[in-house]
Amino acid sequence: MILIITAQDSKLESPVERRFGRCPWFIKMDTETNQWEAFANPGINLSGGAGVAAAQFVVDKKADAVISGDFGPNAFGAFQAAGIKMIRFNDGITTVDDAVQKFNKGELK
Repeated sequence: MILIITAQDSKLESPVERRFGRCPWFIKMDTETNQWEAFANPGINLSGGAGVAAAQFVVDKKADAVISGDFGPNAFGAFQAAGIKMIRFNDGITTVDDAVQKFNKGELK
């Protein structure tokens, strides 16, 4: 499964970012191979439509699920249309690696 996690930096040890459209980084994780890549959010500096641009980026990366703190209505609609599962961080998640581990254990819904 391909996950995209919103992050404050470009490493697995990075703190998670609770904002979706304005997050600085996306971490793409393949849960089957544990291969990962970091991508700067192409929509972060847009004056408007950051959530839509970020959602399109996630769709283009062929993600199965995206993990973040919150999703705006436009990103929500784009992910619903694309069939991408949206998962919110719970209070115990502080890093990208935490999010991946909890996802793999089935602790994120």
